[in-house]
Amino acid sequence: MLRVPEIKLSIDEDIGSIPEKICDKLRISKHQIISYRIHKESIDARKGDIWFVYTIDVEMENEDTVLKKNPSKKISKSPDETYKYVSQGDGLIKGRPVVVGFGPSGMFSALILSEMGYRPLVIERGKPIEERITDVKLFWKEGRLNTDSNVQFGEGGAGTFSDGKLTTRIKDTVRCRKVLKTFVDAGAPHEIFYKQKPHIGTDILQKIVKNIRKEVLNLGGEIRFNSKMTDISVYNGQLNAIGINGNEKVDSNCVILGLGHSARDTFEMLYHKGVGMEQKSFSIGVRIEHPQKLIDCSQYGKHAGHPELGVADYKLAYHCKNGRGVYTFCMCPGGLVVASSSETHEVVTNGMSYFKRDGKNANSALLVDVKPDDFGCDHPLAGIDFQRIWEKKAYESGGTCYHAPVQRVGDFLKGIPSTEAGKVLPTYRPGVCWTDISKCLPDFVVNSLREAIPEMGKKIMDFDMDDAVLTAIETRSSSPVRILRDKMLESSIGGLFPAGEGAGYAGGIISAAVDGIKIAEVVVKRFQPPTG
Repeated sequence: MLRVPEIKLSIDEDIGSIPEKICDKLRISKHQIISYRIHKESIDARKGDIWFVYTIDVEMENEDTVLKKNPSKKISKSPDETYKYVSQGDGLIKGRPVVVGFGPSGMFSALILSEMGYRPLVIERGKPIEERITDVKLFWKEGRLNTDSNVQFGEGGAGTFSDGKLTTRIKDTVRCRKVLKTFVDAGAPHEIFYKQKPHIGTDILQKIVKNIRKEVLNLGGEIRFNSKMTDISVYNGQLNAIGINGNEKVDSNCVILGLGHSARDTFEMLYHKGVGMEQKSFSIGVRIEHPQKLIDCSQYGKHAGHPELGVADYKLAYHCKNGRGVYTFCMCPGGLVVASSSETHEVVTNGMSYFKRDGKNANSALLVDVKPDDFGCDHPLAGIDFQRIWEKKAYESGGTCYHAPVQRVGDFLKGIPSTEAGKVLPTYRPGVCWTDISKCLPDFVVNSLREAIPEMGKKIMDFDMDDAVLTAIETRSSSPVRILRDKMLESSIGGLFPAGEGAGYAGGIISAAVDGIKIAEVVVKRFQPPTG
């Protein structure tokens, strides 16, 4: 096949006209096209008019001749993006490989190992998705927090209750496509293969998680929920067993750590056992909510609301005079701000959307860089303590009942407390408390946000509108800890392999899943499949 870029359709042109556009571009007749598929679709709205821009993989007659006739049109041979399994090693696994955590990294480590006959044991501190949903909804409705089954912990990881974004900046096209194919096979829409900003929403993602679990089980893996790793046993620098729930021992010299970024007690245990770690920068801030129609109009102008476009998103960044970076993250069109606490007496927020993205509000994290120098301590886990300080302040500012402190943007910029909502109603549940959110944010965050928000209003119409809502506090955009690993992706303890976002090596569903695949490949290259 040939990869043909820059096939443009206006907003009102039918997608069925793609073959005609290909023929015009390549100067060929329609009968020469055997088949084609969309490799990438993006939207160009920069000059007021809306264009859909496609890259197409085309199977045609006389491909080499066509390629030579069009040397200046950026046409190339379509690369082979088929995932290929690695060769197995000859080392012996004690027992069988263990995967700790069933978020994206752990899930894909377990899937690859299962597909290659390694029958992994997966332990997940939380519950299966069906039971986890019940616990999360109870927290959102009544403020009753289950510290092992919540937005952060349970089958699917923290990303399960998000917008289900599948964008990534990594260039590992083969492994990325393996992840996308797995999702499609498990029930995701085919469009995620080619959309510029693919997403599947929390509703579809929950079904996908369940189907991947079934596949791991069908291939011989075992998944144990309500099972937390509480200890590791090390001899001569090598792992030989782990402890589960404080009363069970599982022998293994091969353990993949697919920890989430909120597994604070597990980080502490591993630190005390001598696992090498270091501080890591992260971010802290708020969720900002606007009417979705406002964002649509700002981004699409007269075309806002067109059925071919769907709802609009945005991505903004600003560099402050104090040297801090302020940026939007995990923007959720038509979404909700959700309660995401995992420890008692702390308030944490996140954003979530369903696949249809049909809510009234748009929300996004609005974050400020936090550096290790801000932690006030050189301990590897000092970033966790920093998070806890501000999450507790948010809990207190919200009335000590898991309500979130909220403030209108206009009042925040003026430095006065808010007492009620304006035109934008906050979506956070179980409830909100109108107040001055500067009380639960570091001064450098408050100052940075007050400088950045008006500047962002120059890029997105009315981004700084008085009635937009700020909900505190967002602290879990990434891990504040990195578990060190060497070139073989192994920690300072032999046989212990840190993976994914919690370990500090990924930032989103796709990159975490890809990191999990890479770790599984290292295990396969080193060990034989277990026998018996």
